[in-house]
Amino acid sequence: MNPAQSSTNLQALVIGGSAGAVGALMRLLPGLPGSFPLPVFIVLHLPPDDKGSLAALLHSQCQVTVKEAEDKEPATPGVVCVAPANYHLLVEPDFTLSLSQDEPVFFSRPSIDVLFESAADAYGSSLWAVILTGASPDGAAGLKAVHAAGGKTWVQDPATAEAPTMPRAALAACPEARVLSLSELAQELLAMADLPTVKEASHS
Repeated sequence: MNPAQSSTNLQALVIGGSAGAVGALMRLLPGLPGSFPLPVFIVLHLPPDDKGSLAALLHSQCQVTVKEAEDKEPATPGVVCVAPANYHLLVEPDFTLSLSQDEPVFFSRPSIDVLFESAADAYGSSLWAVILTGASPDGAAGLKAVHAAGGKTWVQDPATAEAPTMPRAALAACPEARVLSLSELAQELLAMADLPTVKEASHS
């Protein structure tokens, strides 16, 4: 059995990346069906003046709904929420989202660490975290926090990354993470589409 298909307790997916990650997401997300059973939260390092162009670009190519995250928005299966420029994105214990303008982390706001650490606190072992290509060590501490909480931790193979600094830093902090190419990650995402929704899983 595919490892993803055996993970019936998963309730959310978080993805982080920087340089080259837009192209990586364009290979990963368009194949997902509109019925994808998990909420997805994404942090990419964006210019402070970005006006939602990333979410709009992804939404135009995807069957799932892709939008900028909004403060107090509930996590919704099949909806991909992208952190807006100049705001940290956090998951609260009640599985709603919050936006913050706290200090940048590794010169970045939004920060991958902030998202991953808050999501690990909220979801624990039910979280799946993916680090993609990037030119910053942001995300390494967050991935380690997800692993410590019992979640699934996957990293794009640095050999396939446009900018290998981020996946290398993530693997140094969390050597237990699975290392996958983009094509392998895409296959695992498709396998996730066969999982029950969060609501169905909670009543099984």
